[in-house]
Amino acid sequence: MNSQKPGLLSRRAALAAVFAVGLHFAVAGRARADAPGDAAAVEWSSLSAEEQQALNRYGDRWNTLAPEQQQRLVRGTRRWLAMSPEQRERAQARFQRWKNLSPEQKQMARQRWQRYRELTPEQQARVREGYHRFKKLSPEQRRRLRERWQNATPEERQRWLEKRRARRGAG
Repeated sequence: MNSQKPGLLSRRAALAAVFAVGLHFAVAGRARADAPGDAAAVEWSSLSAEEQQALNRYGDRWNTLAPEQQQRLVRGTRRWLAMSPEQRERAQARFQRWKNLSPEQKQMARQRWQRYRELTPEQQARVREGYHRFKKLSPEQRRRLRERWQNATPEERQRWLEKRRARRGAG
């Protein structure tokens, strides 16, 4: 590897996982599950043959699953089946990265995702826009920006954020 600080790669992996998951759900317009107990059970026979095949590992115990879990599985399966081969490949790569995270990194990613979900829709949109702008930078520009942010004091970081907010408010 290159001369990165210890732990930088793990923070980067956790951040990538959070953004990948968050971006997927934000862009896909993920439907939120109803309150527990409000969900109706999904009959196995009501699923298409393709959906049953994708969910076959649950087939023998489908009727024992909670209705909320059945609905989540069906929504996920339908999203999967609607994906192009390239989208499926990217989803599998994200899942593999997630599996390779340590329990601590997964917990951090879950906490960040929860904080993201607590943002207003406008704040979420700003986070997504910032993420897209960041991804458009060259790898070298991203590295320099990360390094600058990580080496900044909390006061410097706060000034940068305030300056950025002021520019956005004026523009």
